[in-house]
Amino acid sequence: MTLADEIREQPAVLAGLLERAPAIERIAAAVRARDVDHVVIAARGTSDHAAIYAQYLFGVRLGLPVGLATPSVVSLYGVEPRYRRALVMGISQSGASPDIVGVVAAARRQGAPTIALTNDPSSPLAAAAEHVVDMGAGPERAIAATKTYTAELLGLAILAAAWASPEGALAGDPALADVPAGVAAGLATEPAVAGVAAALGARNACVVVGRGFEYATAREWALKLKELAHVVADPYSAADFRHGPVALVDAGFPVLALAPSGRAAGDLEALLLRLRDELGADVVVVSDRDDLLALAGRPIRLVPGLPEHLAPIANIVPGQLYALHATRARGLDPDAPRHIAKVTRTS
Repeated sequence: MTLADEIREQPAVLAGLLERAPAIERIAAAVRARDVDHVVIAARGTSDHAAIYAQYLFGVRLGLPVGLATPSVVSLYGVEPRYRRALVMGISQSGASPDIVGVVAAARRQGAPTIALTNDPSSPLAAAAEHVVDMGAGPERAIAATKTYTAELLGLAILAAAWASPEGALAGDPALADVPAGVAAGLATEPAVAGVAAALGARNACVVVGRGFEYATAREWALKLKELAHVVADPYSAADFRHGPVALVDAGFPVLALAPSGRAAGDLEALLLRLRDELGADVVVVSDRDDLLALAGRPIRLVPGLPEHLAPIANIVPGQLYALHATRARGLDPDAPRHIAKVTRTS
């Protein structure tokens, strides 16, 4: 199976995960019964971006602060932070990285509730955790993760909805049922995305910006460009971008902007105006809003539908497709990126 196949498989994978929502609801009920006042998440690479999504999701939907674990504190320095009153989660496609396993194992020894989100329920991470969310994405053979990333996001969204609603995830967040169709709509952007990626394929550097829920999307899009197309893609929150990195931009410099409807759209509008009118950037805008698409030299239109907290599950799809087509435009093989393996074990 190729990377392109796995990108297009995502609606079916997510539909299958929704069918298994009752198992996640049982985990949420068990966590709800514990004295949890914050969340700590251990992850690496693509899964780290799912953790960043969880920071916004659990913060906005549950009012819970979410911190990203520092696995090296445990694995390199032999110190176990105090995880009292925390839910500790490990997110990993393979569940095989020893440093992620170490954080979850330490938390479980201390009696904290622990959850593993993984595509391998027989993995060391799953064995270390009290509860396991099986993403059920099936074998992901392409080296660059795609379907496991969107499954991680949806798994987190189901967990948050079920945590907030004892009546069940779909009762608390009915829009969850619309996610597979939203991702299918993202796949329909491929002709427009392919044209933009081909036009910018020769560029060796770019910036990717988003804000709020879409900050995780910006980071994941940039990672895919690095892994596959060997483009130096620097991701930023639109707010952080103003604090220095905007100096990177000169006339014609590519800026890839995620600007869908939501609370952050006004801030993106102000940035896009400056990029176009003052700095002369070559701006790609991914949005469902006509006014923001009008600010782009290269617009990519999203189909509106999903609420802001679920939209990143669909909005990464144009980014995945962009990385795929940019890689091909640069004469590279998206199924054989250099220097990286499917499973990376850090300790």
